[in-house]
Amino acid sequence: MKISRRKFVVTLFFGMIGLVFLDAFWIEKYIVRWPKNDLSNGNKEPLKVIQLTDLHIREIKSYHSWIANRINKEQPDLLFFTGDSIERPPQLPLLEAFLKHIDQDIPKVVIMGNKEYDGRVTPEAYRELFKKYNGRLLINEGMVYTKGNRRINILGMDDLLNGDPDITSAFTGFDTTVETVILNHCPEYRDTIDRLNTDLNINIKIILCGHTHGGQVQIFGKAIFKPGGSGRYLAGWYKSEQSLMYVSKGLGTSYNLPIRFGARAEAPIFYL
Repeated sequence: MKISRRKFVVTLFFGMIGLVFLDAFWIEKYIVRWPKNDLSNGNKEPLKVIQLTDLHIREIKSYHSWIANRINKEQPDLLFFTGDSIERPPQLPLLEAFLKHIDQDIPKVVIMGNKEYDGRVTPEAYRELFKKYNGRLLINEGMVYTKGNRRINILGMDDLLNGDPDITSAFTGFDTTVETVILNHCPEYRDTIDRLNTDLNINIKIILCGHTHGGQVQIFGKAIFKPGGSGRYLAGWYKSEQSLMYVSKGLGTSYNLPIRFGARAEAPIFYL
């Protein structure tokens, strides 16, 4: 049976529209990328860490189980939550349900994002919840993690938009020669870290950020929107004289725009 050119064009057009909707509403939201990044410089005792950011858990779906299962399979040395895991206190049980799926033996380090503050999720509630699942909340404070002969500093910054980030206070009392990982929700604060580090001399291994969702919707590589606190950053790697930073596209979506296009959800893995 012959198909007219007009019918072929119409069928092709609607087929392409269908693929775009499938990609935006399902593939890029739920088929998570796990990019691996080796920063170990040949170290014989590399530390394996996974970054989870901008989960925006509003209900538990099957893909949350997929994420947890992949984490359990990877067995990282550390799991970093870099803000906006939930948005309101009634969602704390949902976050707990997600944490229950993750191997409790995996240490978890957590910071607050702007959405937690917006929704009045308190640091006390986070400390209590994550403590039950081998987690620790850092707000302008740090900790030392050791594994074998390896030792790293981990600093957790307060949120730029609704908190009061203070890299100087966070690093007080720590060894400047030890490699340091900085967890920082809004990437714009990286500029302040770089400026202050000319005097602090922190041995920054990497700054891990989220917040931007990679723009969440990109057209020809250009984001149609970036939230305040993003600064000049969108997604991926940024290197300066003072620091190396990775901005993750994260895992969730905003209430106002529950789709992703050109900004696929990700949970990056780093070997340090």
